[in-house]
Amino acid sequence: MSTLESLALTGIPAEDEALRAEVRAFLIEATRAMPAHIRARSWMGYNAEFSRQLGAKGWIGVTLPTAYGGAGRSAFTRYVLVEEFLNFGAPVGAHWIADRQSAPLILKYGTEDQKQFYIPKVCRGEAFFCIGMSEPNSGSDLASVKSRAIPNAQGWLLNGQKIWTTYAHHCQYMIALVRTSGTAEDRHKGLSQVIVDLSLPGVTVRPIRDLSGDSHFCEVFFDNVQLGHDALIGVEGQGWEQVTAELAFERSGPERLFSSIVLFEQWLQYVRTPQGRTESAQRLAGKVLTQLAPLRAMSVAVQQKLVQGASPIVEAALVKELGTTLEQMIPAALAEDLFARDTEEIPVELLMTLKYIIEASPSFSLRGGTRDILRGMIARGLGLR
Repeated sequence: MSTLESLALTGIPAEDEALRAEVRAFLIEATRAMPAHIRARSWMGYNAEFSRQLGAKGWIGVTLPTAYGGAGRSAFTRYVLVEEFLNFGAPVGAHWIADRQSAPLILKYGTEDQKQFYIPKVCRGEAFFCIGMSEPNSGSDLASVKSRAIPNAQGWLLNGQKIWTTYAHHCQYMIALVRTSGTAEDRHKGLSQVIVDLSLPGVTVRPIRDLSGDSHFCEVFFDNVQLGHDALIGVEGQGWEQVTAELAFERSGPERLFSSIVLFEQWLQYVRTPQGRTESAQRLAGKVLTQLAPLRAMSVAVQQKLVQGASPIVEAALVKELGTTLEQMIPAALAEDLFARDTEEIPVELLMTLKYIIEASPSFSLRGGTRDILRGMIARGLGLR
């Protein structure tokens, strides 16, 4: 291999890239009536009917085997879909977690009965999952979770609490990381993952209203919730291995780069007009794009590692850390640019979109792992600690 060949960027295969035109045509019509400040919610936007429409088109679970209702296509097919959903601000939050990580996790570690029961429903846009990882007083330190599932004659008796659980109040199921043996001091040992039917007696879900006025985060309480034997995913005690593999999917995708992209596109449209065009705005556009392009290339390269069966935990953490830094820089920089102007000349819709992203952006570096935790992971991966 020549030096130039070894430096070549990972590209999306042509057969997957070919889907982009069809997806864009669909999304142009589907999002035409949605104002930008609504589309800015993007992968946090909830619309169950829209998810069912995508399921009918075969655009949920595209990487999953046809035997379970998927399309059996490459992970790069899903990458193309996700990029377009984010660029248009499609409201895909209902099925997002189930498609991104819950169904693939069940496919990898679940029993045949679990695969047959859950995965086809996910692919049809009928079953929505939430993530039961974070707990009060644990932050991003997942190994310290205290929720416990104790084995009994009926299966598992679950008690505990989860927090920052996205759309738990709209989901039918949660995949929860719980302790099935030992204590919190045992750290990674004794952790397992279980599927929780959120309609079971003893489950209480309380939405949390955030700064923007949305209520997508929730607290979830488990009070003697009886789970069946079939609730366990994989092997008891291997939950840490499973959850770290799951987080590589969560931390490296386009959603860690494009949470502010609808706002940026709205601002670019304004900057292209005679009244919006300034030299400083053009420099700012260049600054954002020159950071976004290499980050996207890194995200695609991590996707390639996942396709090859690797577990690029450190690489995914790096993409997430750098990506969310850019996502938070965009609204701050755009606000500085816009508020140096006569605000009467700025489109109201642009200001409304900016308002939402400014209010939501603090969460970008919290969800999927906090900045400090990710930097610690990166340092360890580089042998620096």
